[in-house]
Amino acid sequence: MKRLSFLVLLFISTISLAQQNTVLTRWSAAKANAWYAKEPFLVGSNYAPANAINELEMFQAENFDPATIDKELAMAESIGMNTMRVFLHDLLWQDAAGFTKRLDQFLTICAKHKIWPMLVLFDSCWDPYPKLGKQHEPTPGIHNSGWVQSPGADALSDVSQYPRLEAYVKGVVGAFKNDPRILAWDTWNEPDNANDNNYGQNYLKTELAKDRKIAIITRLLPQVFQWVRSAGATQPLTSGVWIYRSPDDWQNAAKWSPMEKVQFENSDIITFHQYSKPEDLEKVIPALQTFGRPIICTEYMARGVNSKFQTHLPIAKKAKIGMINWGFVAGKTQTFLPWDSWQKPYVNGREPAVWFHEVFKQDGTPVDPAEVTAIKQATGK
Repeated sequence: MKRLSFLVLLFISTISLAQQNTVLTRWSAAKANAWYAKEPFLVGSNYAPANAINELEMFQAENFDPATIDKELAMAESIGMNTMRVFLHDLLWQDAAGFTKRLDQFLTICAKHKIWPMLVLFDSCWDPYPKLGKQHEPTPGIHNSGWVQSPGADALSDVSQYPRLEAYVKGVVGAFKNDPRILAWDTWNEPDNANDNNYGQNYLKTELAKDRKIAIITRLLPQVFQWVRSAGATQPLTSGVWIYRSPDDWQNAAKWSPMEKVQFENSDIITFHQYSKPEDLEKVIPALQTFGRPIICTEYMARGVNSKFQTHLPIAKKAKIGMINWGFVAGKTQTFLPWDSWQKPYVNGREPAVWFHEVFKQDGTPVDPAEVTAIKQATGK
């Protein structure tokens, strides 16, 4: 009897260990394309309400503002937008029940306005030292002066915090794994961005050393994909490449960086960023189409570098490449200011002659009515 009990326990342990060691694989191209065939031409913005300086202020209990979100997403619906890319944060999971409730409220508002968001779990951009609680006021004249990384530098460099990060990912994904209100999960935004010209080596120098940061995340990102899959996500997963390369580079795996290899080989759908002229978009689309998977551009539209609604949306629509621009309503992120405002701040209330990002000013008027017309034409509104 004891021997039988031992064998039963051994069998259970073996099965358990095998399950732990199972590598959950990405969707087949056929499954990804079948999913995408049901989607409309996806158009939207990277979204934070005008009164939130970052993702913490957007979702913390003391700042969460459903009324403002409802008003702004109604504006998005009015011009035909049907998705938003929205950043979450690992520190928010310290109030897991409250954060889950607020995220559910947010998704309900999105659904009310026929918007299916892509949710971003981690982000390597901007301030490497995030803190819960009251966020600082915007630094006058500087683009995205209060956006924070997730996880921050301390958590990235401390493996004892990885179980906390895993609990966050599995917790938030597990809570919404079957939710049809969610378009997709973006596991990590710009994972190899070292913020050279703001917090990194060329400016404040408060970042982790560039090579060290990238090496850490290159090891961690495959685990994050596995955490999301093991949590049972029924929505597709992605992590977008963002450094501009020649189209030939994307077709040659030997030219991918180790991080890009992780991103391409684990993503169910291909996502990328494209802050460049329309001719570059026309070249990169055929290169990415060789992957045989759905493609969504998750950041574009920076007027100062000739990335615009009027030029880019018709190109993308022809190929059914989803398009999500940076910024919606001008507010505390101040991303209507250009990236180089870190070096050349727009002081004394001075504004750039050409706004960098955003669709609407804070009073609800379009930055450029011709852009809203272009968005409506693209979305058939």
